[in-house]
Amino acid sequence: MNPAYDELRAVWTRLYRFGHLQALADWDRAAMMPAHSHTARASAMAEMDGLMHGLRTDPQLSGLLARADAEPLDPFQRANLREIRRDWRASNALPAALIEARSLAGARCEHAWRTQRPANDWAGFLGNFREVLRLGRETAQRLSDATGLAPYDALMDQFEPGMTGVEVDRVFGDLQQWLPGLVQRVRAHQSRDDALRGGPPAEPVGPFPAAAQRTLNRDVMSLLGFDFEAGRLDESAHPFSGGVPEDTRLTTRYSEASLMQGLMGTVHETGHGRYEQNLPRDWLGQPVANPRSMAIHESQSLSFEMQLGRSREFAGVLAPKLAAHFGAQAGFEPDALYRSMTRVSPGLIRVDADELTYPAHVMLRYRIERALIEGSAEADEIPALWDESMQSLLGLDTRGNFRDGCLQDVHWSDGSFGYFPCYTLGAMYAAQWFATIRRHMLPGSELDVHIARADFAPVFDWLREHIWSQASRWSTAELAQRASGEALNPAHFRRHLEARYLG
Repeated sequence: MNPAYDELRAVWTRLYRFGHLQALADWDRAAMMPAHSHTARASAMAEMDGLMHGLRTDPQLSGLLARADAEPLDPFQRANLREIRRDWRASNALPAALIEARSLAGARCEHAWRTQRPANDWAGFLGNFREVLRLGRETAQRLSDATGLAPYDALMDQFEPGMTGVEVDRVFGDLQQWLPGLVQRVRAHQSRDDALRGGPPAEPVGPFPAAAQRTLNRDVMSLLGFDFEAGRLDESAHPFSGGVPEDTRLTTRYSEASLMQGLMGTVHETGHGRYEQNLPRDWLGQPVANPRSMAIHESQSLSFEMQLGRSREFAGVLAPKLAAHFGAQAGFEPDALYRSMTRVSPGLIRVDADELTYPAHVMLRYRIERALIEGSAEADEIPALWDESMQSLLGLDTRGNFRDGCLQDVHWSDGSFGYFPCYTLGAMYAAQWFATIRRHMLPGSELDVHIARADFAPVFDWLREHIWSQASRWSTAELAQRASGEALNPAHFRRHLEARYLG
């Protein structure tokens, strides 16, 4: 009945299956692959990138898209055609040679980064990164020429469709107006609280054997509903989620000196994994079944890690589990654990940052990567820009410390420019989702009662109905409107932070 649409659907089903294999090869490269296999794997993945790009840019697709537009499609099919067309347009903006060169350069830079970061070797990293940046700028310009968007916006649009630098500047500009003052107020509040209680909270005392952490993390993931029959948890230099809904791969990293680093990283990635595992199975293989955007994806990980995972009630759920795995101690008492998990203290490492100072890390990276893509900054200038922003935003000195400064993230090494804003946009969406649940589903403190009983069904049921099951059927703005009654509203994030940290 819809022959052109059906032919397009078959092509994108094939792409999905290739993508499945590609995702597993990428996971293996980060988590399992022997170091000396890097060159062969990078070449194989570049070859796959070229093959998939060829399928997306087949000249016959143009005619199929035109004919499918005229076919009597239902609303779901029409949404899927919109997403197919979006993928097709972006692919046709980029030549195959650029796709393969970008894949090889990113693989080379990322692999070297794994040893360059612990060695504090900025000069070595820079040698590879210059080529990654050059190809990133070329990609941005070609996408800009095809879409009419500004170059940085064209890159960001790959992760967060419809978002622009103007809107990010507006949201982040407002955030920067009130966040530093709130951080100061909260730190003063916590100091007064410490004085009243006779000192700061007891911190969990290690060492925490990695083997016991692995068992604990699987236990917590099961509590949060992760399906181990369709996924697994491994370890990598930088935590991530990957794979496909039927085969979801998560990674974390462990420090025997710091229990919460690995645990909360795992909770974060579990949020990503639950989103993937609950995408609509009847639609899998088609672009409309993909996650809506990376800010929406991050809203899921941050719903788990921040909204749920750092709540007082969840601390009460965690406390006996920590004691069972590592033995009872003062740092595992629920009140001490909650106070420790919500302690506000500016630090160097983004992934370990507290909930209040985390957005400063994102704003720093956004400013730098946008300047890099727009050409107002060069790769050699990154350390100086980093040092200046860390001092102005967080009051920290990072001079000469590349490992805990501009080398700490994996994103730039593989050319993922335009991603960083999604973290803080995701935190804002997560606050909006929980405000909606409290307003319409479980008024007042009723949600907290459920969480304290380890009954997370009200949260998961709402997310499944309004976010997970909707996938990419709607634009991000319409998804937010349908789920919460409004488009992105950062006011919910501010109210959440003030309520949690100032009571």
